[in-house]
Amino acid sequence: MTHASTVLAPPVTAPEPSPGAHAGASLLRASGVAVGLFLGARLAGAAVLALLADAAGRPVMALLGRSWDSVWYLGIAAHGYGHALGRHGYSDMAFFPLYPALVRAVTEVSPLGGGAAGLLVSWTAALVAAAGLYAVGTAVYGRAVGTALVLLWGLLPHSVVLSMAYTEPVLTAFAAWSLYAVLTGRWVWAGVLAAAAGLARPNGFAVAAAVLAAAGWELWRRRGRVVHRLWTGAALAPLGWAGYLLWVGHRRGDLLGGYFDVQADWGSRFDLGHRSLQFVRVLLLHGGRVVFPVALLLVGVGVVLFALLLLERPPLPLLVYSGVLLLVVLAGSGTFESKPRFLLPAFPLLLPPARALVRTAKARPWHAAVVVAALAGLSYLYGAYLLVLGHAPL
Repeated sequence: MTHASTVLAPPVTAPEPSPGAHAGASLLRASGVAVGLFLGARLAGAAVLALLADAAGRPVMALLGRSWDSVWYLGIAAHGYGHALGRHGYSDMAFFPLYPALVRAVTEVSPLGGGAAGLLVSWTAALVAAAGLYAVGTAVYGRAVGTALVLLWGLLPHSVVLSMAYTEPVLTAFAAWSLYAVLTGRWVWAGVLAAAAGLARPNGFAVAAAVLAAAGWELWRRRGRVVHRLWTGAALAPLGWAGYLLWVGHRRGDLLGGYFDVQADWGSRFDLGHRSLQFVRVLLLHGGRVVFPVALLLVGVGVVLFALLLLERPPLPLLVYSGVLLLVVLAGSGTFESKPRFLLPAFPLLLPPARALVRTAKARPWHAAVVVAALAGLSYLYGAYLLVLGHAPL
């Protein structure tokens, strides 16, 4: 495919392609190798985790299915909202509803318990997300880059989260396919999927921002002469995220500020990075456990990758989506050691290294193999450490 710096869109008079058409089925079949590589990478990581967990006397399924935020999501799935956990009385309304709703649906139609249902939802979403990453990478840079993109995503240091009962796989799945829909001019599908992404996580509004930015660019480029489907997709995109915030605000008695009060109780505010800078200063002066400097390093790598992505001049929605997710990480005051996890859905940041890996594989296959093996070793060992020995919030 041609590298483009503008949004790919059909002509004004063209009918919207059907996502169930032959081209879509062909793309899904072509993604099989990439998804298979991702599955193999994550199964190998799970095997390393299982070995370390067994040595530490800890059940691996409990680590994957009932760690940290998973407990909150499973509580919402089982009992609904309004059942705060813990002695501090934090509100469970800080957690968005799509994932617990999916878990609840699985438990209703199957004999699985909450933890197993949560893992089934997350694992399925991770595979759907991998196919979506392949679709986006292929649309912009070709199949080889699409495959490399999926592999690198499965080998990130925090990719163990993609095997847990967490929401990052769900958000990434909806985000990837929404962005692919924008790139191929399927505006209504882009809006529907963006609305679903907005129900998955607080930072899911990045998908709506990408759709709206792409729609705005098309409006300007075509001087307002756009198909009605663009308007429909743009209108649908923010509804999930905005709808949940308004619902929480209504429940809290403050329509516009209620949800942000809930997040503030959890220590999460948009403070332009003030608290994060304080944390970094303390870390540099006094040191800390391995999780903290690694988190700082990974956030720094995210900034560098965004700069490289800017130089690549990717399609606008990919740039906006990644930029918003990175901004949330840098300017938010949430738990610092969780920030690399918040960047997991920002898969376009991996496009520059994916292209570099493909070039290396063509010129020096052995070097590329060494790089992939090193990334795998780091991912598996660090992921196992985070869950079994790290004792830090994910």
